[in-house]
Amino acid sequence: MDHASARLMDITSGTIETSVIGSKFTHEEKVDSLDKSESLMHHKEQHEEAAYYKQLCEAIKQYDDVVLFGATQAKTELYNILRADHLFEKIRIEVKPTDRQTEPQQDAFVRAHFAKR
Repeated sequence: MDHASARLMDITSGTIETSVIGSKFTHEEKVDSLDKSESLMHHKEQHEEAAYYKQLCEAIKQYDDVVLFGATQAKTELYNILRADHLFEKIRIEVKPTDRQTEPQQDAFVRAHFAKR
């Protein structure tokens, strides 16, 4: 995952089913907001990031075991949000730093991670 999008990978059925949640704060919105005002751009970015993390939180509620991984700090930011909310106390959540990965590399990472369980 990163600040732009997250691939949700469900491996419960033995095959990996993937969906994508994306942030609405695109590069084009950043440029448009920045043209108006830097303060507006930062406010809009924070608002959109909060909405993005809220979407991810809603999706994570359905799982018992989650691994957050990626090359950016987005995984740690999301982890901190999840840990601050008592609704996620019973969900096992791990954070793993990785380099940027292709989709097949991500699939292999998830399979290897959950094969150890």
